[in-house]
Amino acid sequence: MTDILIGNGTVVTLGTQYELIEEGGVLVHDGRIAAIGKDKMLRQQFPDAEYVDAGSGLIMPGFLCTHTHFYGAFARGMSIPGDPPRNFPEILERLWWKLDKLLTLEDTRASAEIFMVDAIRSGTTCVVDHHASPNVVEGSLDVIADAVEQAGLRACLAYEVSDRDGLAIVADGIRENERFIRSLRAERKRQAEAGMIAASFGLHASFTLSTSTLERCANGAADLGVGFHIHVAEDISDERDCATRYGTRVVDRLEADRILGPHSIAAHCVHVRSGEMSRLAETRTNSVHNPRSNMNNAVGRMPVEEMVRAGVNVGLGNDGFSMNMMQEMKAAYLLHKLALEDPRVMPGDLVLKLEFQNNASIMDAVFSPFTTEFPRVGELSVGGAADIVMLDYLPPTPLTSGNFPWHLIFGMDGHQVNSTMVNGRWLMRNRQLLTVDEARIHGRARELSQALWNRM
Repeated sequence: MTDILIGNGTVVTLGTQYELIEEGGVLVHDGRIAAIGKDKMLRQQFPDAEYVDAGSGLIMPGFLCTHTHFYGAFARGMSIPGDPPRNFPEILERLWWKLDKLLTLEDTRASAEIFMVDAIRSGTTCVVDHHASPNVVEGSLDVIADAVEQAGLRACLAYEVSDRDGLAIVADGIRENERFIRSLRAERKRQAEAGMIAASFGLHASFTLSTSTLERCANGAADLGVGFHIHVAEDISDERDCATRYGTRVVDRLEADRILGPHSIAAHCVHVRSGEMSRLAETRTNSVHNPRSNMNNAVGRMPVEEMVRAGVNVGLGNDGFSMNMMQEMKAAYLLHKLALEDPRVMPGDLVLKLEFQNNASIMDAVFSPFTTEFPRVGELSVGGAADIVMLDYLPPTPLTSGNFPWHLIFGMDGHQVNSTMVNGRWLMRNRQLLTVDEARIHGRARELSQALWNRM
């Protein structure tokens, strides 16, 4: 494989050795970063490398998303008959729990492909998905994995087990998780060991999961050496249900049922209290903030800074919104200031940490059961993953490592991404997608989504 030298740009390394290198460059060799430094020096040292001119723009690590739902793509623009849903349970019952039952495997593939296009164009290079299609469970994760592999992204997949559709569907969901996880150590082993595909054991939420189902899932995940991906206290109704039926809080129930742990993701955590934060921290369970979704569903505000102070590793996801994680970062930055009426809360450097450093830790947690050496993502560092994005951003004011978070939040967006690389492979160059047929994907999705809307 020919070495690639991306130069003539401002390199933003992020990571623990955070640097901003003007007139810098990054050398890529065999899917990893081999050198970082001044462009002129690197060109002298590696004259045979293929040179890519960044046009004085930014060279930085790919964005990360640790909680999303590919299957929700067809909901964009969909009209729900009747009065608008009044609360989160009604949103689930009238939209999501109708849509997911109608999905075919072809719909599932098309939805995933839409998200692949969106991710590549937005510079999002590694994603954690949570899937549900109760009437076509078997093979659904394979369909998504095929779309991910074709696109060239990194992804961790899970099937959502839930009691809401009956015991037969519970059994199907458990089998699909276990089957797909085993496949990553068999027929998909090469991709898994390369750190391109991974899996968690998917669960919906406490209020749709019986004790017997949690026990079956806990046993299955323990045997397979993986963690869980579950929604936790997204709406107050989850906590109220847990208190009424089980006499405890959601996090306490999940800990008792062996769902928490260092490989698990507790998404949302909007209504957790200090005691639950302590349990998440002590079990080293990861959590994910999804501000755009929380605002849209009017469920409340995740206590991010309190959780971080308690020692919880909090990352950033989009819960099925666009894969433009710069938009998610802007929402995270603004939501807490408004909700708490305090402009000091949720500073830009903390938002940056959630998106890159903390999300990278979550990626390592979910990928590590399948590979001996998951490459460092969310940073540009020698030996780390060659997951790189280039942006057309010419700062109108001085740009430094100290003020970069605020440049990103106030001046950058997904449309400025001109090139995306994952594992040393270009997925987009000069805004041309190289691994997927965008026109075909969108054309087919329009046909399938219209048919699904008709069935709704």
